[in-house]
Amino acid sequence: MEALWRPVKRFRKWETLFIIHPDRVGEKEQVFDKIKEIVESREGKVLKVDEWGMKKLAYPIQKKNHGYYVYMVFYGLSDLPQKLEDYFRIDERVIRFIIVKLKDRYKPGEEEQNSEEQ
Repeated sequence: MEALWRPVKRFRKWETLFIIHPDRVGEKEQVFDKIKEIVESREGKVLKVDEWGMKKLAYPIQKKNHGYYVYMVFYGLSDLPQKLEDYFRIDERVIRFIIVKLKDRYKPGEEEQNSEEQ
């Protein structure tokens, strides 16, 4: 009976918006690579990266009025947001971030199937 029990891996889908310090925009590729490494370590994948570019902040952060905005969509195991949050808090290149859950149950390849049906 014990051989029949297997833990089920449940993937979830999230989006994040983070702001890179305006003086550190040249290092954005290193930030992207680190995020992809964290996501892939939790059996996930980055589905979309949308660079919004340099924009004016609503209020000054660290005495800066502008920041480089990046939007990402990704999926992974349930503890992935905590790992990303830990990274965002430590890395001084990221001055603000938010992570939002899009789907509680996500099956990898779901978007490809839906786009083929249409």
